[in-house]
Amino acid sequence: MSTNLAAESKNFLIPNGTFFVETIIFLIVLWIFWQFIVPPIRKAMAERNELVQKGIEEGRQAEEKFREAEERYQQALNEARSEAAKIRDTARAEGQKVLEEFRSRAGAEVAELRARSAEQLAAQREQVLAELEPHVQELATTLASRVVGENVAGGRA
Repeated sequence: MSTNLAAESKNFLIPNGTFFVETIIFLIVLWIFWQFIVPPIRKAMAERNELVQKGIEEGRQAEEKFREAEERYQQALNEARSEAAKIRDTARAEGQKVLEEFRSRAGAEVAELRARSAEQLAAQREQVLAELEPHVQELATTLASRVVGENVAGGRA
């Protein structure tokens, strides 16, 4: 039997006690890992995954808010440009009205000044003519007397 026992121990296909002990220890270590180490790792992984998902969702929400803000900004900018164009057009129209009003006032003032100037010139002309008429008659009589050689003023004086 001793030869038989030695033959049995050399057959690698037949497991011996060390194999069973190592298998049991391996299963115990595996169970310990599964019970005490894997759950906290899974929990940490789940928390990290949840944080990543929250970050992604917050990023989407932020991007959506940014798009909405951009749209509101563009809309406000377009409204401001439209309002500025309206104000500019209104200001131009009012400016044209004021310019036309000033032109009409200036034209009326010019016409009034021309009329007054014409009246003043006519009055001054009449005054000058009234002042010069006696002198002209006297000079004309004197000149006529010199030309004729006789005193022509006798009939009037």
